[in-house]
Amino acid sequence: LFLGRSDAVELPIKFIPQYAGCYRCQILLKSSCDVRVYEIECVVNTDHAEAELEFLTPAYQAVIQDIPISNTSSQNWQLEATLEGQGFYGPPVINVGLGETALYPLMFKPIAEC
Repeated sequence: LFLGRSDAVELPIKFIPQYAGCYRCQILLKSSCDVRVYEIECVVNTDHAEAELEFLTPAYQAVIQDIPISNTSSQNWQLEATLEGQGFYGPPVINVGLGETALYPLMFKPIAEC
């Protein structure tokens, strides 16, 4: 615990990313009696977006909507999907390669009229 210490030094860092993704860097600090390396990782997300899909299909007949997922980051993505609601199906995991757009096949198959 370092209460009241006056030898702390602030190191302001300004980071302006162009795209969503994971950015890593190392900061090397040297003095006459010490060398320290700090590894920093910044994860940048795009703004939260909401979407609404409306499915129209007769009871017991499935309809599939392919949802595009674009990876503009600097690494491959492995995304996990959690579906809520009766009658919705889709793969639990989808991989989107660096710079690629993958389609997530969301299926709705009603078991009754609703």
